[in-house]
Amino acid sequence: MTDKYIPRTLEATIREASQYFPVITVTGPRQSGKTTMLRHMFAQLPYYSLEDLDTREFAMQDPLRFLQLNANGMILDEVQNVPHLLSYIQGVVDNQPDRRFILSGSSNFTLLRNVTQSLAGRTGVFELLPLSLKEVADEAYTSDVDRLLYNGLYPAVYKGANIPRFIYPAYIKTYLEKDIRSQLAIKDLTQFNTFLRLCANRIGSEFNATALANEVGVTSKTIQAWTSILQASYVVYLMPPYYENTRKRLIKSPKIYFCDTGLACALLGIEQPENLAFHPMRGHLFENLIVTEMLKRRLNEGKEPNIYFYRDSNQNEIDILQTAPEGLHAIEVKSAMTYSPNFEKVLLKADSLIKSNIARRTIVYTGQIESHNSGGIDITNFRHFDCC
Repeated sequence: MTDKYIPRTLEATIREASQYFPVITVTGPRQSGKTTMLRHMFAQLPYYSLEDLDTREFAMQDPLRFLQLNANGMILDEVQNVPHLLSYIQGVVDNQPDRRFILSGSSNFTLLRNVTQSLAGRTGVFELLPLSLKEVADEAYTSDVDRLLYNGLYPAVYKGANIPRFIYPAYIKTYLEKDIRSQLAIKDLTQFNTFLRLCANRIGSEFNATALANEVGVTSKTIQAWTSILQASYVVYLMPPYYENTRKRLIKSPKIYFCDTGLACALLGIEQPENLAFHPMRGHLFENLIVTEMLKRRLNEGKEPNIYFYRDSNQNEIDILQTAPEGLHAIEVKSAMTYSPNFEKVLLKADSLIKSNIARRTIVYTGQIESHNSGGIDITNFRHFDCC
């Protein structure tokens, strides 16, 4: 085990924002490295976890005295456990603008609801997902694809503090089955477990709550409630479809991905990287990796996601459409090492499918070509993919 610190790309964005906001709020999944990053960045401030019962009781019973423990401010972890503390923080920073409060939490829905109510205009809000490939390039880029997908990108794996065989099953049992189940007051754990595994089997596919409800044996409203919690807890990401009519993007079915492929592999019953070689979900997991890399790139810059997928009634599909000022970036993701001209088919006819300007076309795959342009299409190995 090593205590080495892995620098996070989000640090630069937070440092810039801290010049303008007296409060910084960071959300993200459990064990994604929020606390480690914030304690490293703001080492001059004392740290308090509001999951600690004594600390939580102190903060609840005497919030003003608690907030005055340090003249410069403090780092507060899992702050959603004492939501009324945020109103007192508002009063403190309004009267003492030089004080700094650094807040973190793993429940996006609960935390942001209270932050929005109490600290509007006073806090910069950021999201930290597990490691990006660039943050662990020396190790991730030398690993074969199957091992990379299996290992996932949680910091504990890359710090040598844990291994995939233990960390992800434990994450499922202690967090997904316990914490999320308690939030939803789920009585039948078997149904919820079935739901989680069915979601993993649908990676890269359109999310259909009715179909899932029929398989799990619950109502579609229950499936939607469960999915909302998984989203708010950074377990899954729902990528919307692309339509010129932006209203349709909000109401049409999204595609489902997991925020980490290691966790998805555990839910799929993949027990070692060698199992992936012939696994039917291998291509979907690789696509998941690229989608989450693009998602992390935006979130690390403090920006909203700008990725969609395209699918029409004639079964024409483009894996990813990324919006940009100059036009759309159309991306096809292939897990194959051997390049085939067939990969180009849908990109070559993208102009006939989409009215908006297609400014760039890219095929991301696992082969040896680092970067090459063929007839206006960029062909790149995923390790060299510029996902901006």
